[in-house]
Amino acid sequence: MPTEPVNESDLMNIAINVLIVDDDEPHAQAVAESLERSNCDCTIANSGKKGAEAIESDNYDVVITDLKMDEVDGLAILRKAKEELPEAEVIVLTAHSSIPSVVTAMQGGAYTYLTKPLDIIELRNAVEKASQRVRLLRRNAALSRRLDEKFGFEGVIGNSPAMHRVIDQLRNLAPTDTTVLILGESGTGKELVARALHQNSPRKSKPFVPLNISALPESILESELFGHEQGAFTGAAAKRIGKFEYANGGTLFLDEVGEMPTETQIKLLRVLEDRKITRVGSNEEKSVNVRLVAATNADLKQMMEEGTFRRDLYYRIGVVTIFLPPLRDRREDIPLLLDHFVKDFSKLHGKEVQGFSRAARQVLMSFDWPGNIRQLRNVIEGMLALDTDGLLDVDDLPMELAELAGQTVEHLEGNSGADLLIGQPMTEVEKYYIARALELTSGKREEAAKMLGIGERTLYRKIKEYDLK
Repeated sequence: MPTEPVNESDLMNIAINVLIVDDDEPHAQAVAESLERSNCDCTIANSGKKGAEAIESDNYDVVITDLKMDEVDGLAILRKAKEELPEAEVIVLTAHSSIPSVVTAMQGGAYTYLTKPLDIIELRNAVEKASQRVRLLRRNAALSRRLDEKFGFEGVIGNSPAMHRVIDQLRNLAPTDTTVLILGESGTGKELVARALHQNSPRKSKPFVPLNISALPESILESELFGHEQGAFTGAAAKRIGKFEYANGGTLFLDEVGEMPTETQIKLLRVLEDRKITRVGSNEEKSVNVRLVAATNADLKQMMEEGTFRRDLYYRIGVVTIFLPPLRDRREDIPLLLDHFVKDFSKLHGKEVQGFSRAARQVLMSFDWPGNIRQLRNVIEGMLALDTDGLLDVDDLPMELAELAGQTVEHLEGNSGADLLIGQPMTEVEKYYIARALELTSGKREEAAKMLGIGERTLYRKIKEYDLK
């Protein structure tokens, strides 16, 4: 489940870690006391040697070092800091008008230099300006983490045993170059899983290139994969780089690989074995370094028996196989997906909603979702876009869920669907619906509590009270 976004104001208010390296202990102490009044967390090293050791063992945002010290001088501290703490800023202090040394320090990457005796206001201003850059780096790092989380394993949402297995596989496979085959019905999130693999791999800084085989005519598929030379065929007015070349160093995702024609299967197998491609209309081979992730909703084993999918290619692309279960087989993940999509679409469309009514949530939990996560996602976006009262209720559901919605409302209101409960004590009615919610969520108390519109502690108490399993 996605983590909460980083609060940028919190990042900007975190204390700056400052290392003060100075063999003049009273002077170092005075500098530290002055900076600690300005939200700095200061550490003192009373020699260049101790300063170097501190840089090796801890992390600092700003290093303030005296230029002239025995054994290890300020220039050595500067080099050490740039080597061990590349994001830190270094301020050099000098009591000498040694222009060559100051120039050397600035050329070595020092942020600035100050002369002794220090002007405290000048020192604070210098540290504040240096720390602004450090805070900017922190903010950019936080934004990068958020991008990672969008396509990282946190983006593969699920708390069901089946999805725990999938996520465990992804964590183990991400650092490798192993070819992966993702199986699952349409809409189960195969491309999302492929992106998660790429985004958490050493190839993350290189391209992720998706290609849907079923969306391309057979006549241009090879050109899309391997590229072509000018004049290679009618209409080839210019040279074209194929997806393998474009993805060089990164990951190529071939969706619906079961739709690939037999002749193209042969050429793909050769590329995977030799790591070389040949553009259409050329005799020149080009080396490529690409990780292949393939996906399909077809039964490749049956296709092999029928002779429409090559057995050798199947074993080559299916070194490791990941199976994504349909949404109807992991209903306990639906509440997580509902909350995730509402949060995303509320931000996208600039609308605030309280969430789902109990009836709407039960309809969404009970539906079989033949289109899987893609269908659920589209339904939630449509509900939110049409909502006018801030609560996603059964009146916001699309037509394909309307009949089920009517049955659910009748059931919840004690009409025809709950005839057996008429005349029963309220405790029996409550017990029935709690048991039904637990059944629909496969015993997940958090999801069941959300469905029922009560707190998890209240649900836990009711489970004990009614002796429910």
